Amino acid sequence: MFYLLNYFDIILFLGGLGMVITIYFRNNPLKHTSKFIFKRFVSWFPLGMTYAFLYMARYNLVVSKNALDVMMTKEDFGIIFAAGTTTYAASFFLNGPLVDKIGGKKGILIAAIGSCIMNGLMGLATYFFLHGRLTLDLTMTFAILYSLNMFFQSYGAVSIIKVKAYWFHVRERGIFGAIFGTLISFGAYFAFDWGGAIAKAAKLNMVAEPTSMQRFIRTIFAIDSGTTDAYWLIFLIPSAILIFWALMDIIFIKDSPDQAGFDEFDTHDASSDDSHEPHPSMIGLIKKIITNPVLLIVALVEFTSGVLRNGIMQWYSIFTKEVAPVGAEFFRDNWGLLLALSGIAGGFAAGIISDRKFHSRRGPPAVILNGIMLVATIIMAFFIFDSPIIIGVCAVVMNFAVIGVHSIMSGTAAADFGGKKSTATASGLV
Repeated sequence: MFYLLNYFDIILFLGGLGMVITIYFRNNPLKHTSKFIFKRFVSWFPLGMTYAFLYMARYNLVVSKNALDVMMTKEDFGIIFAAGTTTYAASFFLNGPLVDKIGGKKGILIAAIGSCIMNGLMGLATYFFLHGRLTLDLTMTFAILYSLNMFFQSYGAVSIIKVKAYWFHVRERGIFGAIFGTLISFGAYFAFDWGGAIAKAAKLNMVAEPTSMQRFIRTIFAIDSGTTDAYWLIFLIPSAILIFWALMDIIFIKDSPDQAGFDEFDTHDASSDDSHEPHPSMIGLIKKIITNPVLLIVALVEFTSGVLRNGIMQWYSIFTKEVAPVGAEFFRDNWGLLLALSGIAGGFAAGIISDRKFHSRRGPPAVILNGIMLVATIIMAFFIFDSPIIIGVCAVVMNFAVIGVHSIMSGTAAADFGGKKSTATASGLV
């Protein structure tokens, strides 16, 4: 049964990936040529997969906390995560305008290479800690390294949205917002389910029968011959994966259609009327964004939904490790897969409703999904210690709604109002 569930997860993942690719190729309201559609796919697919694995290299902190257990307390985790998210937020004032100048390709390479290095260092710190050779405080060490990781991570989202702004017309961006949400969801799946499988494989003495991949990991890293759990692999394996996708990005990504041999493409966003004007300064970009009342509303929506997004994605698995979810073990054991499936559904629901029901308006689906979040939050408050099943269902429903809001607001609305010239700054500040 263990093997069947493992293969079932992989089938669902591949099915979801195939669905996203199929929807992309079938969604062509502007009647682009097949060559344009294919070239655009070749640019955004490696970019998107890099972003998904950046998520794995971000949320593996949660996996490491659960693996280390009392060696990293909730308080320690909270300090590390707070340091990282604070750095992440502050970084956008720098990297948003910078990516608007250097382009999304260079931005995603900075993200992938930087996060690769920081995950490698966190893996090294974990190795020294578990062998009793770390002379520095674990919490302080991780707070610094994770903050640096999040600095580089912050280049990821603005880079993928920057490339999207040049390749996708406003009328196509709702669906791309859905694809953006799907990539986030894949990243959660990689982080929690793949990362969780790595953590189990890294145990010196595995309880369950290992899968073929876990057996491969144990053989390659000679875990059976070690003296302690090899939890540093939670960081080192995502680091290695990012190297591969960085190479793919170098080869395939084109920042704009004209770099791929096509004519200049007018996306009809906020930059359409000033396409021949010089690029504004960094200070000018930030001033333009923070004085735009529409973008300030979008930022407020993103802030409130972001609190719930991190609360659910980061803390639910920690909560279920400490408070046994009797009768709801399915949610705990398949958290990454459930995040992926509900996130994909939420992203596409928001994108399709926006483009097809509200004529590419982003506000109405955001209102609907925020309403769903509010109801689910109220229900959770009443049943937090009484019904693990209701809590699990509400957590999945909230992820459906919050990924939908995030994809349609940060991934789409910010780009629409910021325009392709300022889209990285707009999406970053939002």
